[in-house]
Amino acid sequence: MELVLIVCLLLAYVLIWTIVAVFRVSEPKNLPPGPTRLPIIGNLHLLGDQPHRSLAKLAEIHGPIMSLKLGHITTVVISSADATKEVIQNHDIAFSARHVPDAVNAHNHANHSVVFLPASTEWRTLRRILNTNIFSNNSLEAKQHLRSQKVEELIAYCRKASLSNDYVCISRAAFRTTLNLLSNTIFSKDLVDPYEDSGKEFKEVIESIMNESGKINVVDYFPVLKKIDPHGIRRRMTHHIGKIVEIFDELVEERLQIRSKQDDVLDVCLKIIQENPNEINLKYIKSLFLDLFVAGTDTSSSTVEWAMTEVLRNPRILTKAKGELEQVIGKGKIVKEDDISRLPYLSCIVKETLRLHTPIVFSSTISTTFSGSITW
Repeated sequence: MELVLIVCLLLAYVLIWTIVAVFRVSEPKNLPPGPTRLPIIGNLHLLGDQPHRSLAKLAEIHGPIMSLKLGHITTVVISSADATKEVIQNHDIAFSARHVPDAVNAHNHANHSVVFLPASTEWRTLRRILNTNIFSNNSLEAKQHLRSQKVEELIAYCRKASLSNDYVCISRAAFRTTLNLLSNTIFSKDLVDPYEDSGKEFKEVIESIMNESGKINVVDYFPVLKKIDPHGIRRRMTHHIGKIVEIFDELVEERLQIRSKQDDVLDVCLKIIQENPNEINLKYIKSLFLDLFVAGTDTSSSTVEWAMTEVLRNPRILTKAKGELEQVIGKGKIVKEDDISRLPYLSCIVKETLRLHTPIVFSSTISTTFSGSITW
């Protein structure tokens, strides 16, 4: 019995050190310093439930550039401003590719998303659509009346709730406003009723996509488990993204049937597809719309909700903000976009809200491969 136990222990010892040796041989030799790694899991045990804080503490020990082994993935963590600037500005081409979480492979989204596509013809076309029709100065100025209209609808909804002694859910109200602003920019129509407490289901789907995308997924560290999907994250993401894609399919089909020119983003996209069918197709366009709706709705409503929460927690700040509005704008008047530069205190409240409650992840990951040597 003792002999069997000794043999089992020896075999386990040999197996563990074989795995360690394989990992050491397969990884680069010129990595920056980092913490000691365990077999198989590497440094995953050091991340904890707040990875950004854990990485900050590790950086204090191992320096602003350190290497970690997260499961099967060799990772270099850069946490200093100077090093980050060097990577982003001077070596942006080498570090341009994004690491693709397994969750966004649902509906094959990652292969058509402007966020995750490598620099390619399709990526450049999607970027051109964004820069020309949404983010350019001319587009922003052309849509100023639309933004003002949506803000007025939001104020009208809040006034209606006040007169009927009803409560206002800040996050849903802000979500409806940004959702309809985006939908009018892209499809020239509201997706939800701006004067009613609607859009709850759409908001829940967007929030579910954000939540599933942000969850720790063991597949991202052990790609061999991809087919198993142990957490069920990709399966749930497929369901959530499918709901949004169904809405896009209906809107695109409706436009193709009526064949009316709306001079919006959808028209531009359909024209590009018609003129260059080999360059881009509807899958890329629907993924682009999904990126816009996920990035542009939940983040904005979350920021507004947190800003309102913080000023209500701090009556002194609320009083100063109201005083600035009454002095610069006038009591009962609506704030216009041109007034923002004259409201420095309100602008500081928004910036501080973004600092305290960032609507995006604390860290981003990029994927790159080097054939030469690197000096750390």
